[in-house]
Amino acid sequence: MNLSLSLRGLVLAGLAFAAPWTVARDLTVVSVGGALQESFRKAYWQPYAAAKSEKLVEDSNVVGLTKVKAMVESGNVIWDLVQMDEEDVVVGCDSGLLEKIDWASAAPATRDLPRELMNPCGVPAMLWAKVLSYDSKRLPDGPKSWADFWDTKRWPGKRALRKQAKQTLEIALMADGVPAAEVYKLLATKAGQDRAFAKLDQIKKDVQWWEAGAQPIEWLASGAVVMASAYNGRIDAANKEGRSLAMVWKNQVYGPTDWVVVKGSPNKAKALALIDYMSAPAQQKLFAETIPYGPANPKAQALLSKAVLDKLPNAPQNIDQPLLQNTAFWADHLDELQQRFAKWVSN
Repeated sequence: MNLSLSLRGLVLAGLAFAAPWTVARDLTVVSVGGALQESFRKAYWQPYAAAKSEKLVEDSNVVGLTKVKAMVESGNVIWDLVQMDEEDVVVGCDSGLLEKIDWASAAPATRDLPRELMNPCGVPAMLWAKVLSYDSKRLPDGPKSWADFWDTKRWPGKRALRKQAKQTLEIALMADGVPAAEVYKLLATKAGQDRAFAKLDQIKKDVQWWEAGAQPIEWLASGAVVMASAYNGRIDAANKEGRSLAMVWKNQVYGPTDWVVVKGSPNKAKALALIDYMSAPAQQKLFAETIPYGPANPKAQALLSKAVLDKLPNAPQNIDQPLLQNTAFWADHLDELQQRFAKWVSN
């Protein structure tokens, strides 16, 4: 059977109404669309489908657990393998919406993945990073740390931060001199939370808040802001289009996005076989060469050129006091801290 990854757009919408036996024959893979899904397609899905003579169907999902929950509760599961943010994986696993897997036996290649990134229901697909960025042409002697981000005398002008508590409070504490290893221990206390908000108070009038990942890149390009927190993949994409945006790796905030299998998937075995294939070093090398997000399998790094490694958040040369986003912390504190942040930012 020839490779088929062509059911997209309006055709994909019709999957919700397809007969159950149609879905059972075809493995349905789901990502967030855009450049990331295109990279998954090129590095993983197309070569896998060709090698296995297996038909894959794609869909996209940008609403977390909403559709998965509806499928599982209705008994009409039309997705099999889904890319999902780690916090949604934790909630989905606890809620019985995702399959719990013995990864080492079900997908042997996952044995090489970092244990701290594993979850009973999910394995890391790749690593993203939020870093400090600025236009190196406008600021040839630009900031080197989050502490510099707060230095409005040396670098006057607007700064861009994400309009949310998560990641923003961590950045504030690191800017205030808190070591990355101590951030979440401190942020779990009232004193630590007060300290983070007090630090944000110092630059509140100078901050332009972003809500979509494209915004800080657009603002840096236009000169609307002089520096910003931004995702490394977005920065690299802009530079490929002729921009000169620098990435400051010190105290990067990073984390994984995961692969999960939807509870009740009729293609569980096929989904696990694909996860095993995608977790192998050779395939992760292809992925990292397509888009600069970190391969979850450390063995892939030995296969990559220095030019590619220089852009990856988990490459040795870019590891400078990084902060791994603590999903368990945010599961416990997100509501209270986001409410406080929303009130603070609106005053």
